[in-house]
Amino acid sequence: MTAQAASARDRAASRFRVLRAAFIIALSSVSLAGAFYGAQRFEQFLIRDPRFALPGPADYGEESPNLFIDGVRYASRPAISRIFTQDFGRSVYLLPLDARRSALLRLAWVRDASVRRIWPNRVEVTVFERRPAAFIEVPFGPMSRYALIDADGVILDPPSKARFNLPVLRGLKSTDSQALRGVRVRRMSRLLHDVGPLASAVSEVDAGDLDNLKVRLTMKDQAFLLILGDTNFAARLQNFYSHYAEVHNKVPWATTLDLRLEDRITAVGEAPSGH
Repeated sequence: MTAQAASARDRAASRFRVLRAAFIIALSSVSLAGAFYGAQRFEQFLIRDPRFALPGPADYGEESPNLFIDGVRYASRPAISRIFTQDFGRSVYLLPLDARRSALLRLAWVRDASVRRIWPNRVEVTVFERRPAAFIEVPFGPMSRYALIDADGVILDPPSKARFNLPVLRGLKSTDSQALRGVRVRRMSRLLHDVGPLASAVSEVDAGDLDNLKVRLTMKDQAFLLILGDTNFAARLQNFYSHYAEVHNKVPWATTLDLRLEDRITAVGEAPSGH
């Protein structure tokens, strides 16, 4: 075979490879265009077909029959339903799940939430509510009012017709951040957990000084403020119960007692005149 014939063969092979590559590219482009067109048509189907529309409430003040809300006890169901107002009558395909969840997290009493679209036209909302840990006293004009607080330091308005058997947490400051409020709540909770059954007698916990907690309780119709420090809460409180009669006989006037020393109970303050 001559060199000229070999060169011609190589050129033909090269043209074939180029044509083949061009054909593959063209075929791929057509396939991609077809897939894109098909995806667009399918998306329009999901958006426009009335079978996927989330129905709104049948009447004013009612909830959508296809908006299922679970886990709500103290949070406002109407407020939750209003978050989805602009979704009523639209396809659930257009529902912005993250945006609706973020809106739910801004509602009072909502600690966490999940939002799911259920085909063809349902939305399920699960709410995880905050758990109040204590009552707190907050300024209200020239007076004050009671509110609730949870372990994250979030202040909650007490729901109507609800009853909570919780202690009062003292020692919060107006300058406290939410994070610091949460620290005080959790320190109080640790104390109550540590003292076990004795916690039922505690009506107030003062966590203003995180290294020196105080509790208020009533013993035989007499109120006491007990200084417990930052550790051994159960032993110190049990020590008070065990020696109450002796303390009362020696210092019947004392209402503030320091229990931080393991071998003694110290009355704080001076005896009134006549004692």
